Amino acid sequence: MNLFQEALIKRFGANAIEEIKTDNQTFTSLNISSKERKGVTFLMTNGLSAYEQPATEKNKAHKHIELVFCLPSYWDLNNDIPTMNWVKTWLNKLGTHLLEKQTWYGDGHTFANGNPIEPLSPTMNQKYLMLVEPDLFSGELAPINLENKQVHFLCVIPLFEDEFDFKMGKGTFKLKKKLRDKGINELLDDFRMTALKNKWRIFK
Repeated sequence: MNLFQEALIKRFGANAIEEIKTDNQTFTSLNISSKERKGVTFLMTNGLSAYEQPATEKNKAHKHIELVFCLPSYWDLNNDIPTMNWVKTWLNKLGTHLLEKQTWYGDGHTFANGNPIEPLSPTMNQKYLMLVEPDLFSGELAPINLENKQVHFLCVIPLFEDEFDFKMGKGTFKLKKKLRDKGINELLDDFRMTALKNKWRIFK
């Protein structure tokens, strides 16, 4: 058990944390049930923060990160079907890419699902993923202070193609405002619609 996991146990309780084995040997995943919000699960990397990102002075707070999917009550991580298990695949893919490329991730970074780009799952029609700082779960996912570093969480949220285009054209801040105005946050929702009006989708 690493120091990060020990800190999570202090925050959430030992009974709330389940370790999930993956094919990747560099880090594992943790399935954490939130006591404050019944039915919400945090699927997060465990050990990714051992890597120090080559962050700039502006982004130095994000030198050490862990990635998180915030999952609703109906999400079944034990159900090995495409509509559910893609989050585990993507968490592993994002973490592996960060370490292998020795790159850095920050708020607003986006990733396409495949080439050619496809929907994330049979029920999740979004084709992109974006990393965002916690908003709805800013309390539960507040930074964790360890002996020699501070670990920040970045949540992974799906984006529709028009939302991705808007972000590329108008910037992360304006897209996040659009999402917030529509009540869209880091909690995954298979049933949500795009945050943009038809006008943008037609005349983008």
